[in-house]
Amino acid sequence: MNTLVKHVRAVGVEQSGIRCAAVIGAGSMGSGIAAQFANAGVPVILLDIAGDALNRNGPAESGIARQLKVGGFMHQDAAKLVRAGNTEDDLGLLAEADWIIEAVIERLDIKRELYRRIATVRKPDAVVASNTSTIPLAQLVEGLDSDFAAHFMINHFFNPPRVMQLVEIVASPENAPETVARIRNACETVLGKTVVDCRDTPGFIANRIGCYWLAAGALDARKLGLTIEEADAVNTAFGIPRTGVFGLLDLVGLDLIPNIWGSLMNTLPATDAIHRQDLPGDSTVKKILAEGRFGRKSGAGYYRVNPDKSREASDLETGEFRPEAPFPAANLPGGGKKLAALLDADDKYGRYAWSVFKETLVYSATHAPEIAGDIEAIDKAMELGYAWRQGPFRLADSYGATRVAERLRSEGEAVPALIDAAAAKGGFYVEGKPLKSSGERATQSAFSVSMLAAVKASSKPIHGNEAASIWDLGDGIACFEMHTKMNSFAPAAFDVLEWAIEEGPQHFRGLVIGNDDPRAFSAGADLGFFAKKVEEQDWQAVEDYLVRGQNLFLRLKYSPFPVVAAAHGLALGGGCEFILHSNAVVAHAEFQGGLPEIKVGLVPGWGGCTQLLLRAQASDHEPASAAKAAFDTIFPGNPSRSALEARASGILQADSQIVMNRSHLIGAAKVRALQLVQNGFSAPEPALITVAGKFGWQALMAVVEAEKAAGRLSETDVRLASALLSVLTGGEDGDAAKPLTEEDVMALERKALLGLIRTPETKARIDHMLKTGKPLKN
Repeated sequence: MNTLVKHVRAVGVEQSGIRCAAVIGAGSMGSGIAAQFANAGVPVILLDIAGDALNRNGPAESGIARQLKVGGFMHQDAAKLVRAGNTEDDLGLLAEADWIIEAVIERLDIKRELYRRIATVRKPDAVVASNTSTIPLAQLVEGLDSDFAAHFMINHFFNPPRVMQLVEIVASPENAPETVARIRNACETVLGKTVVDCRDTPGFIANRIGCYWLAAGALDARKLGLTIEEADAVNTAFGIPRTGVFGLLDLVGLDLIPNIWGSLMNTLPATDAIHRQDLPGDSTVKKILAEGRFGRKSGAGYYRVNPDKSREASDLETGEFRPEAPFPAANLPGGGKKLAALLDADDKYGRYAWSVFKETLVYSATHAPEIAGDIEAIDKAMELGYAWRQGPFRLADSYGATRVAERLRSEGEAVPALIDAAAAKGGFYVEGKPLKSSGERATQSAFSVSMLAAVKASSKPIHGNEAASIWDLGDGIACFEMHTKMNSFAPAAFDVLEWAIEEGPQHFRGLVIGNDDPRAFSAGADLGFFAKKVEEQDWQAVEDYLVRGQNLFLRLKYSPFPVVAAAHGLALGGGCEFILHSNAVVAHAEFQGGLPEIKVGLVPGWGGCTQLLLRAQASDHEPASAAKAAFDTIFPGNPSRSALEARASGILQADSQIVMNRSHLIGAAKVRALQLVQNGFSAPEPALITVAGKFGWQALMAVVEAEKAAGRLSETDVRLASALLSVLTGGEDGDAAKPLTEEDVMALERKALLGLIRTPETKARIDHMLKTGKPLKN
């Protein structure tokens, strides 16, 4: 418990063939890519230019330090897998690497010279990739030997690499199909990314379309008389991040406009519509840049935050700041929620919305054959690279492809062939299959989906109700899926779980618990239910809810079939306790699990205290230190920031597997369940817990009282700590000589929770959390 993480490779990494990676360039992008390799358990060499005589590896070490500071590593120990060096002394280290990624300055001469040096040391089958976002592949490899070219491609990551899921791959005819497939698989399995195949064209896909949209959004706002707040609200209503256009430009950095947009305009032919969206030439942009307003990095751009936290916004005509005038999306036609109402509105908001939508869609459709094989690649690139909820073609389908074509014609606009084809076929996506960029229907999607999503698309559940379902994953493995809000435990979900435990052996040999919710495995118990019962003072209903959850979770742990949790996203309170009772866990790397009950004035009541105490006992042996270890995990109430952190805290066990790619999670959990079945699974033996007793409680409470005396804990905090420690030590009057069963400790959980929930301090914490979403420190 709370020990250093032993790094093991994520599921599937061994099969990828990437035993060692290298990154050259330790800026924010390069060091971030290196950190992501380390997160997967892959040793990585990080090189940069040589530093001064005192520290030749200083620039690379600074890159590692940067990632530790900004959260690029999923656990600080992952940084130990990154070996810092410099390109003058340590280039020979690249001979160890299976995959070398260049992330240096966007200058062709510097990159080519670096490649010539890499060619002298790389091993024959190593792949070299550039992270360039602007330079065509053909130019990068010009003049280099054919073998190097055959193992060279572009892998364009987005910043920050840990967070952004998109990687654009540009391959060449010289690349063998198996070489491209190897790197595509490694991007998905090792780094957890979604790969979009691009053609060797300026800006590839995401930046080609994204830069055009940003330019159109910024320039049309001024032309049609909108403020930047109004324009950002309209774009947000499209399902674009809440930054909108101007907020995103501030985030990216306005100083990049001359380079990025200028590069596209210099490279693309004069017939390309990007020349009609001359963002670098805009007078307001020029004024802002001349004043050194580069966006968030300089403290001011289109927006400015003052020392008193008040915000100002630029006037699009003058470029001068004025007080911000927030514009709620609810003020838009359709309340900002109905796309058709917004696009059809005959006011400045509707005209602006249609103008930006039309221009972006027409540009995407016109150039689709040039930049991508099908429209889904463009949609994915925008959804993952620019965080659009729907890419331009999915967005068009939600409005109607035929409607778009008819409206373009009525306005005297030329209709791109791809839009005509979509109108004729009934949409850009027909029966879930995208159109090719030629306008023909693709046979299937090129992007993998979760195993559960595939099963749900082609079958019906074995059993279920409005709160949960049981699905057949094949090979005798089923999946328990909740579908309540945030997958919280409604009584109806317990009904399905109860059916799985009692009737399951007749239908399956193993059970996966998981879902495809983008945010949460499970938020646990329904806090609103507790608030309602507190208001009614219906303590029996609270106790019944606790007893039912405890009994079901414990029965799940000792069921005759293996239970494997496919843990991802938020798993809080009861959701985390659900995982703690499973026989094995396969977790997504970005898993955020924890027991935050203290923040609402309670203690974990569905066996969370019991199971963490058991794990700590198995690790620490000595009862008092085991109680302290469990206390240190539960009392702060903070969820893990990754699966590696959850493993370090004991929420996940040492043998829990980690998956880097979210879409692989359910499939990996199924494989783990099958392994347990094939290895002759049998339910674990009932456990006994040796507790620290009253003397352990007194010793640990002395530490709590000292924290209170130092002003770090309130009286309410002390009361909660006392209740939690009474569970973890067997009670204030507990007998250290008498081992307790799990049921005994769970009874202590119930007693502690039922005592706390009657207090006004706990009611205040619950009410405040429900009202604000933030904990109350009372």
